[in-house]
Amino acid sequence: MSTHKEVKRITTHILQEMKNRGEKIAMLTAYDYSMAAIVDEAGVDIILVGDSASNVMAGHETTLPITLDQMIYHASSVVRAAKRALVIVDLPFGSYQGNSKEALNSAIRIMKESGAHGVKMEGGVEIAESVTRILTAGIPVMGHLGLTPQSIYKFGTYTVRAKEEAEAQKLRDDALKLQELGCFGIVLEKIPAKLAKEVSESINIPTIGIGAGQNCDGQVLVIHDMLGINKGFKPRFLRQYANLHEIMYGAFQNYVSDIKAKTFPNEKEEY
Repeated sequence: MSTHKEVKRITTHILQEMKNRGEKIAMLTAYDYSMAAIVDEAGVDIILVGDSASNVMAGHETTLPITLDQMIYHASSVVRAAKRALVIVDLPFGSYQGNSKEALNSAIRIMKESGAHGVKMEGGVEIAESVTRILTAGIPVMGHLGLTPQSIYKFGTYTVRAKEEAEAQKLRDDALKLQELGCFGIVLEKIPAKLAKEVSESINIPTIGIGAGQNCDGQVLVIHDMLGINKGFKPRFLRQYANLHEIMYGAFQNYVSDIKAKTFPNEKEEY
C-alpha cells in the first residue's frame, strides 16, 4: 500500500479562499526545471514564469526582447517540475498589446504548448478587450499594474509609480476594471504602500505586491534577486534570503584551483 501523500494543486479558487481568510500568498519566479522543483517543494503557492527571464536568463537590459517561443520553452520546463504550485506565465511584450486576436492566440499557445495554468498581462483599461477575449477562452488571467516593465521606455525610469493623484486614480480604476473583467488576481509593482493597501481592500480578488508594502494579499520576488545571484541589484523592496553569488563563485574558484593543482579528480574519483 502506497503511503504517498496526494499533493493538492493550488488553483485560482484556492487563492481566492486564501485572501478571504487572510492567509498571505507566496509567489516566486522560476524559469527552469531544477529551480522550479525546489521552489515548488518549498511550498511556494504561485510560480511566475516571468518575462524577467529576459534579464536574468538571457542578459537583456529590459524585458522587451524575449519572445513568445522563449517564454513557452521556460514555461514548459517549469510546469514539468511544479506538482503543487499554480504556474502563471507572462505574455511577453508584443504578443498581446493592441490586438486582441493575437493576444488570444498567444495565450492559447502558452496553455497548449507549456501546460501552464494561466497568463499574466501588464496594463489596465487599454488591454480590456484582450483580457476579455482570453478569459472567454477559459484561460485564467492575472493583471499587473503600477510599474509595468514592458512600458519602461514610455516611463523612462524604474522609479515608484502612482505617486501623483491622477496616476493613482487611474490605478484604482484599472484594478476595479480588471476585477470586473474577471481577472483572478493583480500584481501591484512599486507603488506607495498606502495606495496598495487601499486597492487590496477595495477589490475582492487577491493582490500580489512587489515593492508595494505589506498590505497586499501576497508577495512576489524574482528568484535570482532574492537568492543574491545578481550582484548590484539592491532596490529597497528586495529582501535577500541568501548570497548565492558568493557561494557559487567560491565553488567555481575551488574547482578551477583543484584542477590546476591536479588534485581533482583523485584516486577515489576514478574507475
